[in-house]
Amino acid sequence: MHLGMFLQGAGHHLAGWRHPGADSGGENLPHLVRQAVAAERAKFDMVFLADGLTSGEDGHPSQIARFEPLMVLATFAATTSRIGLAATASTTYGEPFHLARAFASLDHMSQGRAGWNAVTTSYASTGANFGVQHPAHADRYAIAEEFIDVVRGLWDSWDDGAFPKDKTSGVYADPSKRHVLDHKGKYFSVKGPLNISRPPQGHPLIVQSGSSGPGQQLAARTGDIVFTAHQSLESAQAFYRELKGRLAQFGRRPEQLAIMPGFLPVLGGTEQEARDKLALLDGWTDQSKMLPMLSDRLGHDISGYDLDGPLPELPASEQLQSRAKLLTDAARRDNLTLRQLAQMVATGRGHYVMCGTPEQIADRMEQWFRQGGADGFNVMPPYFPGGLDDFAAGVIPILQKRGLFRTEYEGRTLRDHFGLERPVGRIR
Repeated sequence: MHLGMFLQGAGHHLAGWRHPGADSGGENLPHLVRQAVAAERAKFDMVFLADGLTSGEDGHPSQIARFEPLMVLATFAATTSRIGLAATASTTYGEPFHLARAFASLDHMSQGRAGWNAVTTSYASTGANFGVQHPAHADRYAIAEEFIDVVRGLWDSWDDGAFPKDKTSGVYADPSKRHVLDHKGKYFSVKGPLNISRPPQGHPLIVQSGSSGPGQQLAARTGDIVFTAHQSLESAQAFYRELKGRLAQFGRRPEQLAIMPGFLPVLGGTEQEARDKLALLDGWTDQSKMLPMLSDRLGHDISGYDLDGPLPELPASEQLQSRAKLLTDAARRDNLTLRQLAQMVATGRGHYVMCGTPEQIADRMEQWFRQGGADGFNVMPPYFPGGLDDFAAGVIPILQKRGLFRTEYEGRTLRDHFGLERPVGRIR
C-alpha cells in the first residue's frame, strides 16, 4: 500500500498543538524539516503540504499562518533524498506558466520527487484577496481542465537531451528539441516554451482531491493520485469502484490512479487508552473555533442554530460539495447533534478517525486495502512529533511484517514509488 504523510504544522486535531509533547507551527521550519525526515526514515511514499489562500483568527491553528508550501518543499529537497514532495496549488488563482515552472524546478531540485495537488479552491472568500468574483463550482472545474492541460503541455516544451552544452560545437540548446505550445483557449492564452528543461519525471505527479462528479471526471482523465475522505469502508468502496470505473473512457488502467483516503490515527496500548487519548485532545478543543470550521465545510453559517439539536436542512452549497455531503450523511446516519458534528470536524475535518492499538489500526488499514476501499492512505497525525512517531514505530513495522509496505525504497522518484511510467514527451 501507499502511504502519504499529511504534514500540518500544528497537527491535524484542532487542539493537537496543546498536547504537552507537541511541537508546532506552520512557520517553524526546523520542526517541519524534522517531520519530513522522520517520514522518510519510516519509508513513506511522500510528504504532503496542503495550502489555502485565506486566513483568519478562527481558522485551524495549522492554517492561520504558514509558509508558502513550495518554498518549504524546496528545503525538504535539500534535507531528504527519497521521499516524494507534494503540495497544493490552485488552478483558479494562479497562472499555468508560473505553476509549471515552479513544479518543474522542484522536480529538478529533488531529482524527480515532485507532486502537484491541483485544487480548484472551494472557498468563495478567496476571490476578495485577488480582486475577482469567485467562480461557480462548474466554472472552476472547466478552468481546471484547461489549466492542467496547459501545464502538462508546458512541461513538454523541451525534449529530453535538449541541452547538450557541447563546447566543441558551441551548441548549448538544440532548437530541434524545442516545442512551442502556442495555446489559445477559453480561459488561457500561453505561447511557451517553458524556460526550464523537461522535469526528471517528465511530468511531476498530479494529485487531486475533488470527489464530486466533475472532480472525479477530472481525476480520471488527468490524476495520478486522489486524496479523499470517507467515514466507512462501504463508502470508500463505492467511491473506489466509481472512480476506477471512469478510467477506461480515457484509455487508462485501474493501476494508473492511486486512491488514498485520509485518516487520523490515535494509538494506545489498548483501544481504551487510545480513546482516552482522543478524549483528552477533544477536551482541550476551543469550542468557539469548532462552529466556524463546521460552517466552512457545510458552506452555511450554522452559528444561530441549537448546538444540541440536529443538523438543520440546508441547501446545496457551491463550497466543498463532497465534504458537505459527507458530514450531512454522517449526521443523519448517526443522529449527531451540531455539537457532535462540530467536534468531528475539529478532530479530523471529516476524515476517518482510527483509535486503537497498532495491531488494530494495521488490521483496519489492511481491510480497506484488501477489500477495494483504498490503494493506500494519507496519514494525518493529530499532533507532531508524537502522533507521527507513534504511527511510524507502532503501525509501520506491522504492515512491513505482513508484506503490505516497503522496508526500503526501491526507486528514486515519486513515479517509482507509485509504479507509474514516465510519460513520453510531445511529438512535433
